[in-house]
Amino acid sequence: MLTEIDKMGAYEAFECIILELKMITLITFPPTFGEPSASSFCTKAMYLLNMAGVEWQRHDTNDPRKWPKAKLPAITVDGRTIGDSNRIRVYLETLGVDLEPGLSDLDKSTAVSIIRMAEEHMYFHVVMDRWGNDDVWPIVRDVYFKDIPKLPRLIITKGLRKQLMKGMHAQGLGRWTPQERMERLEPDLQAITQRLWHGPYLFGAVPSAADASVAPVLASMRSTPKPTALRRRIEDDKVLSGYIDRVATALG
Repeated sequence: MLTEIDKMGAYEAFECIILELKMITLITFPPTFGEPSASSFCTKAMYLLNMAGVEWQRHDTNDPRKWPKAKLPAITVDGRTIGDSNRIRVYLETLGVDLEPGLSDLDKSTAVSIIRMAEEHMYFHVVMDRWGNDDVWPIVRDVYFKDIPKLPRLIITKGLRKQLMKGMHAQGLGRWTPQERMERLEPDLQAITQRLWHGPYLFGAVPSAADASVAPVLASMRSTPKPTALRRRIEDDKVLSGYIDRVATALG
């Protein structure tokens, strides 16, 4: 027969097992170029998890192939795997977490547009700056794919780059010159700047889900490992650089 002490020990052990089962593990690309992850979407997921105040741990990998859609980030929790940063956000919101504290319905609708602007347009300028720039690409290649031995790395990544640039050409941005891309991006940067004149974050005094999306994309622009025009545009802008750093401090 178990004594009361034995029962307490068994209960605590059981409780630890339950907590372990509920622990969220974030599957993410490793830290790169001074950022928490090589992917702004992985950094976004980290920021959302921290905003939510949940317990989580990270598992770094350079190989996304076994995860949903062969992409990262993903989380595992309670035996489930949830891929995509937006689906991770939805999961956190099902826990009752408010990732848009104090936002009005109008603000929330505006936030949707800003997030889409960052993730569906601004993000691809980062892709072009890193994969499409012949000066930057060798550095990116050897960091992103460092787990592959050098000779096969050169062969494999040549095909990967060609395929990605073909996709960027189909998307449209790959058809533009670097100067044309900067001109196309500028209105997005101005829109973000205008919002930041009204407070430290996009929607006021505290960060929200929109900041978790926008700041990592801007940070990726600033951390490209060569002084491209895009990198200089962000790092020379005190408003945008200050914003990146504030969000990293608040949510990192």
